[in-house]
Amino acid sequence: MVRCLPRFAVFALLFVGVARAGDIDGIAGAWVNGDGDGWIELRIDEGQLIGVIAGSPQDPNNEKPPRTDDRNPDPALRSRKLLGLRILHGFRHDAEGRWTGGRIYDPNSGKTYRGTITVIDADTLDLRGYVGISLFGRTETWRRRK
Repeated sequence: MVRCLPRFAVFALLFVGVARAGDIDGIAGAWVNGDGDGWIELRIDEGQLIGVIAGSPQDPNNEKPPRTDDRNPDPALRSRKLLGLRILHGFRHDAEGRWTGGRIYDPNSGKTYRGTITVIDADTLDLRGYVGISLFGRTETWRRRK
């Protein structure tokens, strides 16, 4: 029995490593934001998680005139289209299974926040945006787009 324990421990560590690798790739795809007014395409690019505005339930075929980034604090950027705009960048997967160290741009306010992303399950994640420290922030739950 004692001889089996080290083998079991090695197997368990390998299994956890494989599960973590799956978590990294599993976040990619289309997600509906917490307000339900848009979906964001998440993908891994050079080891970092990025998110790009991919559409809206109010305009699923992108037929309406495109909304612009009119609340951006930089007047030179206010005419850029929201569709295709990168709003999440710089997130890296950490040892705790979260995505940390990234930035979140909120086109509804024109503000940029620090953020963390926690995968709850295959179809749910929590995105927390904050200023300064995480205590002073807000969490949104995103659902995978079906």
